[in-house]
Amino acid sequence: MIVFLYPFMIVLLLLPFLVRYLLPAVRGIYGDALRVPFVKDFAQIETMQKKGADLSSSPTKSGGVFWFLFIVWSLLVLAAMRPQQIGEPIRLKNDSRDILMVLDISTSMLETDFSYQGKRLDRLTAVKAVVADFIRKRPADRMGLILFGTRAYLQVPLTFDKSSLDEVLWSMEAGMAGNSTSIGDALGLALKSLQQEKNTADKQNKIIVLLTDGESNDGSLSLPQAIELAEKEGVKVYTIGVGSGSFSLANAFFGIKNSPLDEESLKTLAEKTKGRYFRADDLKGLVNVYQAIDQLEPENREQNFVYPRQELYYWPLLAAFVLASMMAYAYRRRRA
Repeated sequence: MIVFLYPFMIVLLLLPFLVRYLLPAVRGIYGDALRVPFVKDFAQIETMQKKGADLSSSPTKSGGVFWFLFIVWSLLVLAAMRPQQIGEPIRLKNDSRDILMVLDISTSMLETDFSYQGKRLDRLTAVKAVVADFIRKRPADRMGLILFGTRAYLQVPLTFDKSSLDEVLWSMEAGMAGNSTSIGDALGLALKSLQQEKNTADKQNKIIVLLTDGESNDGSLSLPQAIELAEKEGVKVYTIGVGSGSFSLANAFFGIKNSPLDEESLKTLAEKTKGRYFRADDLKGLVNVYQAIDQLEPENREQNFVYPRQELYYWPLLAAFVLASMMAYAYRRRRA
């Protein structure tokens, strides 16, 4: 798209007509002439005609000179209007949040104590659906994903690419990171990942959302040590405990062991980092948890963009110079 920085300069196009029709003509030995200083060299038109020059179609005739010079003048006015080409908008970094989701995918997440429309759901499927909706509602935030079981893995670094994040989220399976639960290692990895990010200097804009259905029973970093690190870093941590905690005969038959949920540690982690602890016993409760987090951390929806501009004034300026040079050259050749 092309815009003009000074569009009001277009009124200067009327100036030659005002000069031509309002100012009196100068009479002299060469006949009537327009009182325009920079075309005084064209006053010898009749002299050239006496030399036999055929000027019937030449731009140096009285009317031809005016319109030719008007074209040059129009190009100069166009250059003065400062035409600019506007490029595609470039998004500037704003006060968006960095949200790192830390999800438990140990085998205990296969517990089918959630339900939807009368059908039983395992915890992990419910978490996928709710977290995917949470991601979709926050397009202005950078989000990342850490999955943990026996080991913790950074699956998606902080990114604006929500489609890739959603793809990884739906492809995760319970047990792919091990059967036990190392909450301390997962939290430590999350803190390290946020610390390495330089795009967001304000720690208030860095958030961890940690979801688990058990207690920390594995890993090299204990949960109390991880809580101490999180408190020192000053990163807000929201903790979510999922599952009804009820005994399931089916899970006992398939050998799925449920470790008790360590709510006290999760509450302590949230309190010391100025976050909040949530309990989700069912699908509706899990939806309400992420809605509450969404309200506690409102998204900055102000769109900050910069539009690159490319100056184009030199093109009409160059064209005016070329036309004026050609006219001057043609006139001098006829005089020779």
